[in-house]
Amino acid sequence: MDFLDPVLTGFGVVFEPLNLLLCLLGVTLGMAVGVLPGLGPAATIAVLLPITYALEPDGAIILLAGIFYGAQYGGTITSVLLRLPGEASTVVTAIDGYQMARQGRAGAALGLAAIGSFIGGTISILALTFVAPLVASFALDFGPPEYTMLALLGILLVSALAEGAPRKAGVSAAVGLLLATVGRDPMTGVDRFTLGISNLADGIEFVIIAMGLFGVGEILYNMSTPTGASPTGPKVKRALPTKKDLKDSRGAISRGSVTGFILGVLPGGGATVSSLVSYAMEKRISRTPQRFGKGAIEGVAGPETANNAAATSSFIPLLTLGIPANATMAVMLGALLLQGLTPGPLMISQEPEVFWGVVNSMYIGNIFLLILSIPLIGVFIKLLKTRATILNPLTLLITMIGVYTVRNSVFDIFLIIGFGILGFLMKKAGFSPGPLVLAFVLGQLIETNFRRSMVLSNGSLDVFVGSPISMTLTIAIIAIVILGPATAYVLKKRKSNQQQPLVGADNGTE
Repeated sequence: MDFLDPVLTGFGVVFEPLNLLLCLLGVTLGMAVGVLPGLGPAATIAVLLPITYALEPDGAIILLAGIFYGAQYGGTITSVLLRLPGEASTVVTAIDGYQMARQGRAGAALGLAAIGSFIGGTISILALTFVAPLVASFALDFGPPEYTMLALLGILLVSALAEGAPRKAGVSAAVGLLLATVGRDPMTGVDRFTLGISNLADGIEFVIIAMGLFGVGEILYNMSTPTGASPTGPKVKRALPTKKDLKDSRGAISRGSVTGFILGVLPGGGATVSSLVSYAMEKRISRTPQRFGKGAIEGVAGPETANNAAATSSFIPLLTLGIPANATMAVMLGALLLQGLTPGPLMISQEPEVFWGVVNSMYIGNIFLLILSIPLIGVFIKLLKTRATILNPLTLLITMIGVYTVRNSVFDIFLIIGFGILGFLMKKAGFSPGPLVLAFVLGQLIETNFRRSMVLSNGSLDVFVGSPISMTLTIAIIAIVILGPATAYVLKKRKSNQQQPLVGADNGTE
């Protein structure tokens, strides 16, 4: 019971009036940040750092944490309604969520995303509370070889996101990997593939690629269709998921909670990889995988649950080890240091009020998020009733402003137009932009850690089987590369053999 004393003390910290207000303000601001294309939690937290300096440490971190996990659901809104993923973690949601919106089921998609986010976040917080020391020690065993294998596993799973042929998905992923190498070499500092353009020295921002391919590309495609189709075509019939939707998504929510928690703890995993793995998992175990990409409810429930669970569990390596799991956590680390706090193994014992206050604030924040999101679904889905002649220019304007605010660069505006044209051409040719975007995110991780692994091992590939974790990941990769296609071939051949007697019988009766 001594273990529960600081936990209960943390609830006392959260229920202070000012901290409650900061928690509500954080999740509300986070939702707004997620809804507005171009703005992200990392940028918002960075902007608010000077303001939090005037707050108490527990209140400041509670506010910033609310922005982070609140933005995970906010990004879902634009992904579902406009296919504009402002965050990498909502890219996969845009695949089936947007198709549900076109079928008049935007309310069901948004409502289920809110419910899944709440469940995934709550389960992740419970796990964080009771198993944080154990999981943190496991994450400490990850080095560059393990990160490399984890990222490579994610790259291979990208093929599961294909809306069309897997080969086209592979081509898209290869382009994403190539784009990830643009900019300054992380090891030597030499510029690569910049074509002498100084604006590309720091690489290409994720938001430019994602919003260019999905946002601008979608607008151009809609304008080019003879029927004038737009994201606002179908009518919204219901603002909440049905009982059947909830029943069909139970398994996806359960699996997404576990997947998100585990991968969120691992530096380099995070919400993006979690949503990717969850989507791939749901598609592979589904009895009707052909529904994915056409509005499958599991394709929304699983990733949305996983990314919120991962957003919560990513605080474990930050608070207990001082290791940021993603860019936003890196900014959070800066906020902690600014408050005079040093995250690490001693933080739980030396600063229990701050540690457990932040952890327990996530319980309250998730409740606030659920209360705010479901009643506002009716407001969000009204965006679908806007005429395409109004929505398309407005969306384009918001996209351009959002991209400009990332680096205050006019060059980025021209860059996003270029990616918009690329997205338009890809869709016309039947290539899915999802694998490209996700391979871009994972490509930066895999390159850096692969090269570090080679330096540590003096160029020997044995480093990737030198630990139980890296060996397990390597075996999983081999299984996907070899057993995956072989299994698909066997199943396809068995299906064709089962159909042949039927054909023969029909011919015989005639």
